[in-house]
Amino acid sequence: MKRLLLTLSSIILLSCVAFAQGEISGKITNGDAQPLQGVTVHLLNTNYGAVTDASGAFTIINVPSGEYTLFVSAVGYASIQQPVTSGASALSITLTESVTQLDDVVVTAQKTEEPLQRIPFSISALSARKVNEYRLWNVKDITAIAPNVFSSNPGDNRNVTSIRGITSTSYDPAVATYIDGVNQFSLDTYIAQLFDVERIEILRGPQGTLYGRNAMAGVINIITKEPGNTTRGFVEANIGNYGQQRYGFGVRTPLVANKLFLGVAGMYDANSGFYKNDFNNSDFDKKYNITGNYYLKYLATSKLAVTLNVKHSINRNDGAFPLAGSVEGALSEPFKVNQNATTTLVDNVFNSSLNINYAGDVVNFSSLTTYQSNDRIYDDPIDGDFSPIDGITIINDYGKDWNNVKVFTQEFKVSSPAASTSPLKWTAGAYLFHQDNPVKQATHFGEDAAYIDENAMPFSAILNTSDGSSKGIAFYGQATYAFSDKLDLTAGVRYDYEKKKQNVHGEFLIDGMNEPVFETQPDTAASTSFSAFSPKLSLAFHPTPNHTIYITSSRGFRAGGLTQLSSDPSQAPLYAYKPEYSTNAELGFKNSFLNDRLQVNVAAYYIKVTDAQVPTLILPDAITVTRNAGELSSIGAELEVSATLVKGLQLDYAAGINKATYDDLVLPQNGEQVNFDGNRQIYTPQHTSMLAAQYSYTLKSSGITLIARGEWMNLGKQYFDLANNIKQSGYSIFNARAGAAFRNFELMFWGRNLSDETYISYAYDFGATHLGNPRNYGATFRWNF
Repeated sequence: MKRLLLTLSSIILLSCVAFAQGEISGKITNGDAQPLQGVTVHLLNTNYGAVTDASGAFTIINVPSGEYTLFVSAVGYASIQQPVTSGASALSITLTESVTQLDDVVVTAQKTEEPLQRIPFSISALSARKVNEYRLWNVKDITAIAPNVFSSNPGDNRNVTSIRGITSTSYDPAVATYIDGVNQFSLDTYIAQLFDVERIEILRGPQGTLYGRNAMAGVINIITKEPGNTTRGFVEANIGNYGQQRYGFGVRTPLVANKLFLGVAGMYDANSGFYKNDFNNSDFDKKYNITGNYYLKYLATSKLAVTLNVKHSINRNDGAFPLAGSVEGALSEPFKVNQNATTTLVDNVFNSSLNINYAGDVVNFSSLTTYQSNDRIYDDPIDGDFSPIDGITIINDYGKDWNNVKVFTQEFKVSSPAASTSPLKWTAGAYLFHQDNPVKQATHFGEDAAYIDENAMPFSAILNTSDGSSKGIAFYGQATYAFSDKLDLTAGVRYDYEKKKQNVHGEFLIDGMNEPVFETQPDTAASTSFSAFSPKLSLAFHPTPNHTIYITSSRGFRAGGLTQLSSDPSQAPLYAYKPEYSTNAELGFKNSFLNDRLQVNVAAYYIKVTDAQVPTLILPDAITVTRNAGELSSIGAELEVSATLVKGLQLDYAAGINKATYDDLVLPQNGEQVNFDGNRQIYTPQHTSMLAAQYSYTLKSSGITLIARGEWMNLGKQYFDLANNIKQSGYSIFNARAGAAFRNFELMFWGRNLSDETYISYAYDFGATHLGNPRNYGATFRWNF
């Protein structure tokens, strides 16, 4: 104990000692030796940075002695990084136009800033420029942009995403989504809209060590633009067919130079819906969304930064769940529904975080505190039978105390300092959370309910109440040891412990009576707990600075839980199911050629899933009952190519093949246990492919840049039910974008699904089907300042 106290005292003393400090300065020019103003320079994994002045000069002051990596980025130029030492002066840095060279990408996938091409697992990174070029408005738009990635919206503003054959089958997703370091804890507290984005990172394969629960397929890491020491922003307007309107703005500015910074961004997105309701001859799925993102950042010292971030999303949908009753009906009469009960989905999401980041000389420390909430109701009963009869409706508007999910999380992280010359780089931390999920929902049986269920009593309802909570704690650590410049080893482990509690109560009601007739489920409570170890081991070999060969083994898990209470008396509630685990083995090659004008990345993987959580959808409640009922194997290969071989011509290609099949799967069907061994995984195309080509040409006389872009997405056959009866054959989608840019202004015309392909985007195992969007087109005007 005395030795431990002495060690801690030494660390604290060292942290207080004034280390030798210097400055880093230089000048940045373009290929014609012209100075570049407004270039951002940043020392990775620190709070030190600067912006060049009119002469292209920059100075970073009070930099502790040591070796750093300088990251340099500017609009219209390829980002670069280079090693520097504190005290370096008169640096001369030349930037190359982005139309002739690929970006040197830095990511935070391992919770530290590092070069993309040296990370020993598969990761795709989309810069702000690429997010704009691909016209990514929603997280589901990332389908096929990264290999073996598929994302779809069932029609209710919730995205279901699969990576490498591992997919979400309940409210605990298989792919974790983080926005500015904040885990979008469940499908309820999830903000899917994309705007003012700095970068999107798509991590493929289990990420249990650093990210924990529900990252068993991978992680989508979204980083929005933070305010800095210069005033910057944008204004954007989009209009299109189907009543499309999308308006956005953002401004980032210093309130007190070098100390206090403000960022504000907002977006309004609306359309009249792609569907028509034959019941009343009206537009269906008409919706709008208002999203805001607000930053307040305080740089207390050059080492200590405090950032408050608040996000909100207000969704209204007049016709949620635009579903045809069957696959045949959806394909024979596309984008038509026939529903008598129409309502508005009211969906309000709130996310907030307080980030304290200390970049020290001995250790880096950060604290991230978050609070999330979601209110989600239907202001009138919603159609539960997707038909024009007065059959079954779902009611969930029971006041602000119900159907309101709340989540609190706290993470503490320490890591090795940026200036450390040690061959050992490490990260460690602790994470805890608490979630409350009070649910109250009624299944109402109308005059024609007997057409749906012969045992249903008309003008009655079953009211189910569930009050659930979850809490957990985790500890993790990961370290990379560089044996030399060419060989490094990464090892990590995480321990998670989680406990869930749930109270359920069921009541039978008759219309017009104030009190329940009887209880369908007495007030009952249950709890369950589980723990999980998530190890990781990677070996990376860098024969040259431009080539990396790696082999990685990692493990991820999806949380276990308790089944919900449904109106089906044969489905017992509060059944505990175990976590689902995935183990991944991956071999990959990352390569840069021709002075960073060509990148080629290749990977092959094998994933084994045990204790697979298999869902059963209970109707008419639309509640999923989960059991551990299978084992799954997923094997595949991936290719990513980016090139600027000809000035102005940019090529990006991503392709993946995947075979995800159940090795062991027995499910109840028509009162019998049926063996489905060998069946394919759901929501998993057998291959994905995306080819994007863009050509830019600048008219020297006017300075106007003409831009033309085409995209070809091809997806293989996929299934939507575990019996593999509902399927979508392979299909192609063609997108295009063309227009002109002048200085900070851009006018673009775009088209999506130009061939007007009709295809199933999402389907439930009972046959209800949601189609992918039809052909839509429009124009975008954007001003950057």
